[in-house]
Amino acid sequence: MMSPETESTAAPGAPFGRATVESYFGPAYPQIEAFAARLREEGEVRGLIGPREVDRIWDRHILNSAAVVPFLPETGLIADVGSGAGLPGVVVAVMRPGATVYLIEPMERRCAWLTEVTTDLGLTNVEVKRGRAEEYHDAFECDAVTSRAVAALDKLARISLPLLRSGGEMIVLKGRNVDKEVEPARKILRRLKASQPEILNATTLPGVESTTVVRIVRQTGPR
Repeated sequence: MMSPETESTAAPGAPFGRATVESYFGPAYPQIEAFAARLREEGEVRGLIGPREVDRIWDRHILNSAAVVPFLPETGLIADVGSGAGLPGVVVAVMRPGATVYLIEPMERRCAWLTEVTTDLGLTNVEVKRGRAEEYHDAFECDAVTSRAVAALDKLARISLPLLRSGGEMIVLKGRNVDKEVEPARKILRRLKASQPEILNATTLPGVESTTVVRIVRQTGPR
């Protein structure tokens, strides 16, 4: 899906266009469309996406990121670990305007991008936090932590779960083979007193490949 410009503009194997995508995103669509356009124009040049990804902004990146949103709270504090290009964090911030979203990213040039794009989109519910997730373990407590294509589940749990309040949820986008990552992660999950991983199928639009979301609850008491 290159760009939902008209109803007849459709991705191969995905018979929908702008009206369908606009209906899916609702009031968030103008900002989502602006973000997609910005990513398409600058993403490759700024080293945020590969050259083969430019023509797949919508299905591979925007809609894939949007798939995690129904599993996230509508209010409270959400952190996107290793936010990079803002996927899924910027999409989450647009679709969850009642939540505060922290975009945690260690690389300066990516933080510059995140600051620019969120400012230009008028996202007042976003804060860009430069640094590794581990540097913020004692700085705040989130209601939910998300991420996309950051690390294997054991490492992801180690850096993400300490950011959560008791009862908070780690809700991350993973590949279809994530079940192979569960066993190596059990030790760190036990140590951090987290629930067993729940593997969920996340969908957006007909014709767009579904993705896998993993949900883990932090069960320990307050720090």
